[in-house]
Amino acid sequence: MLQTIECRRSAPPAHACTTADGKGIDAILAEPVNLAIWQRDDAPVVDSGDLDAVADVALIVPAGARSAIPDALRAAGYDDALAALLGHDIADLAARFAALLALDRVAIRLEVVETDACRRFHADYVAVRLICTYAGPGTQWLANDDALALAGGVEPTTIRSIATGDVALFKGHDRSETPIVHRSPPIAGTGTRRLVLVIDPARADQPAAAIGSAATGAKPAR
Repeated sequence: MLQTIECRRSAPPAHACTTADGKGIDAILAEPVNLAIWQRDDAPVVDSGDLDAVADVALIVPAGARSAIPDALRAAGYDDALAALLGHDIADLAARFAALLALDRVAIRLEVVETDACRRFHADYVAVRLICTYAGPGTQWLANDDALALAGGVEPTTIRSIATGDVALFKGHDRSETPIVHRSPPIAGTGTRRLVLVIDPARADQPAAAIGSAATGAKPAR
């Protein structure tokens, strides 16, 4: 029988680390770990009704940059209060991510998801990716044993999910031979909307001219 378990309600497998302290997500750098989750009690709360008239945001910022992020949110239609609240949180997460991976620049996406984007279980072709869901259900993932079984054609019996507001670092193919397997939660036809933040290392071919810019039509978030 298929069951979905929220991370906060069960002990994680050995390859996944959970922490109540932001510094604890540094565990993602350890060789056995392919998922690190910061379980936050003070994450920004976003109502799905606040997302009616906002555009998706995609920007590249230097490590430590802060003012460009709330400015990009305002340009995308977020009101001043929500742009300030989310902008502060995103800037903090981007700075932590850049420091952890010794990055000069990071690529940020904040997207409203209303479909089953990335509905298939998969692992990303990145070194490490940060995902935080501010509204709606969080990303679903599989324990390594279940992911291995799925690769062999056996459907998983247990799907785990990350709580709304928690911050997760996902190790991908570029840094692990056993990257974490995950997907977007199925929401099509339910009327549910998700607000999802994704932070990646900026690629060398992403132009410096894009720094601080906002754009719509970015790739679906996780």
